[in-house]
Amino acid sequence: MGWQHTVGGRVWRFEDLRTLLARATPERSGDQLAGLAASCDAERMAAKLALAELPLATFLSEALVPYEADEVTRLIVDGHDAAAFAPVRHLTVGDFRDWLLSAAADTEALAALAPGLTPEMVAAVSKLMRHQDLLLVASKCRVVTAFRDTIGLPGRLAVRLQPNHPTDDLRGIAASVLDGLMYGCGDAVIGINPASDSLVLIGELLRLLDGVIQRHAIPTQGCVLTHVTNTLRLIEQGLPVDLVFQSIAGSQKANAGFGIDLALLREAQAAALSLNRGTVGRNVMYFETGQGSALSADAHHGVDQQTMEARAYGVARAYAPLLVNTVVGFIGPEYLVDGKQIVRAGLEDHCCGKLLGLPLGCDICHTNHAEADADDMDTLMTLLGSAGVNFIMGVPGADDILLGYQSTSFHDAAVLRELLGLRRAPEFEAWLAQAGIAGADGRLLPALQRHALLADLSAR
Repeated sequence: MGWQHTVGGRVWRFEDLRTLLARATPERSGDQLAGLAASCDAERMAAKLALAELPLATFLSEALVPYEADEVTRLIVDGHDAAAFAPVRHLTVGDFRDWLLSAAADTEALAALAPGLTPEMVAAVSKLMRHQDLLLVASKCRVVTAFRDTIGLPGRLAVRLQPNHPTDDLRGIAASVLDGLMYGCGDAVIGINPASDSLVLIGELLRLLDGVIQRHAIPTQGCVLTHVTNTLRLIEQGLPVDLVFQSIAGSQKANAGFGIDLALLREAQAAALSLNRGTVGRNVMYFETGQGSALSADAHHGVDQQTMEARAYGVARAYAPLLVNTVVGFIGPEYLVDGKQIVRAGLEDHCCGKLLGLPLGCDICHTNHAEADADDMDTLMTLLGSAGVNFIMGVPGADDILLGYQSTSFHDAAVLRELLGLRRAPEFEAWLAQAGIAGADGRLLPALQRHALLADLSAR
């Protein structure tokens, strides 16, 4: 079976569904590297036109990655909710795009539909969308999660406070935590990427975070972003684990490259839930993803990188995560070469994740060897803020000195909140007012020289 369409007087043929999706994808360096991209704009347009005529239900009968060989495909297929899908089952991909942009696709309708959509469906429809379409559809999706505070409510924007240090120096990390909290950041999570795999050192980092959170009764959660097997061992040792972190991808082979499978994630989720450390909710998982991860592991099965990214969201959805973060420009220019491609990918990821019912946030970032700069990141940050992104990153000075890439800063978040009138998670915002860091209206107050946080963290 194949598809074809005529553009520019030439008939363009696409021999299978993988090829059709890849050729319809907006230009990006990763698909070119994999030999999957359209050869020219005419072929790309022909693929989009053919894709628009494809029945949406085709994705229920044709697997891009074989069912028998891939547990991610089995998870997606076996978990599909036919009843939820029924209202749009008769649509083509193009009709589905039109419906998503209509008034009928309101917040309630999209929430009810989410279990009936597969990652391949949302990836396909996103390929037919302009930026404004991706923004409008995502803005109508609301995904609310909770642990010690509530994330994803309308008119709210959370921030992950990311206090990384190249040598895991506790005083350096404490200084960054203080800086971020005084900027009103940290309601998504205070999350440290450790430089070391030492369980002893990771335990010290967990105790540091837990000590600050508990002593000052901060309604947020801490996380050390180590491998899931390390987190399981730390839970067994009685360490104060709030969230389980893991990077995930869209195929079994790619996840094996991360040293994980679905059963391991389920075990870790159960272990974290057994601790009962949440106060307002029980979402205990934190996942990170990124376009190009499956390709970089030679585990993409001939599928374009954006569709593989959406399949990673199919994995995340099974574990009711608190946070899902697309680290959009981190993997490098081999996959997203410049600011234009990074912006497009960030909008796609956010829209696709939200359509699948996930609490999507974005690390709005680029590596130093990509053709991108802070202006590109400002553009993506503002667009995502207007589309209702659940959270972004807060990195001291926007420059992560451990991971060596450029992200968004504490003051970037402050600007975005003021620009778009966005508030923090309600429980966290109330704590900021009680602590004298922000007023009742959410606006930051001048820093107090003798603030209790300053005295505490200065002694770390």
